Amino acid sequence: MYFIDVQGTLISDEDKSPIDGSREFIQMLNREHIPYMIITNNTKKASQDFLAYLNRLGFEFDATKYLDPLMLLESRVEKEAVAAYGAQEFLQTLQSMGYKLDYTNPKTVLIAIKENFSADEYAQMIDFLLDGAKLVGMHETSIYAKNNRRYPGVGAILKMLEFATSCSYDVVGKPSQAFYNEALKRIKRQNPAADFQNITIISDDVKGDLGGAKELGMKTLFVTSGKYKSAEEIVPFLKEANIPDFIYKNMQDILIRHKMEQ
Repeated sequence: MYFIDVQGTLISDEDKSPIDGSREFIQMLNREHIPYMIITNNTKKASQDFLAYLNRLGFEFDATKYLDPLMLLESRVEKEAVAAYGAQEFLQTLQSMGYKLDYTNPKTVLIAIKENFSADEYAQMIDFLLDGAKLVGMHETSIYAKNNRRYPGVGAILKMLEFATSCSYDVVGKPSQAFYNEALKRIKRQNPAADFQNITIISDDVKGDLGGAKELGMKTLFVTSGKYKSAEEIVPFLKEANIPDFIYKNMQDILIRHKMEQ
């Protein structure tokens, strides 16, 4: 059974095209009736729109096998008085969900991904937090890859704000236990025997996704097709408890290994 990331794992960070072997791996899971959940940190598009986009790319799964943070947001963050930061598409999606953006006296500072946060935006976040607003991240990614460059991810920004203000923070998406618990509940509909101990998670975010998953007992499979160009960039510097169980170049390599084991 598998939990499978999207950006950098199924689709390229550079041009959003399917990564080698990714569609074929999903086809194999479908053909062999192996339970899986697609767990993405998508926040730019409405959930149903991003799912439809992945389907147009040739990924053959439906809403029963898909989960993103926007699907849990309403249960985690109140809709009133939210100072939201992220890409314009994210802000528009929030408003379409009924969230009231407030940059005067917010109750919540909500952060998603964006490559060009300004110093003034950080200053505004800090002022709101010091005034008592709650800090929430849509997810806790380590770094964010775009345009062949790598930027601090939401997790890195949350850590910075935590250090600057001494406030704690909550996370809606990966690697929060609430998100993984929801993914587990959904995969149990495919196989009631599913448990974290018999699930392997595949992701390119060895710190943000796989670290939290490993703490819950999942097997972790790190692919170097996304945020990191090689395992040597990050794995030697991880704490021993966070070292992934398996490392592959991309989904094609995983698929080849699976076929060899049959």
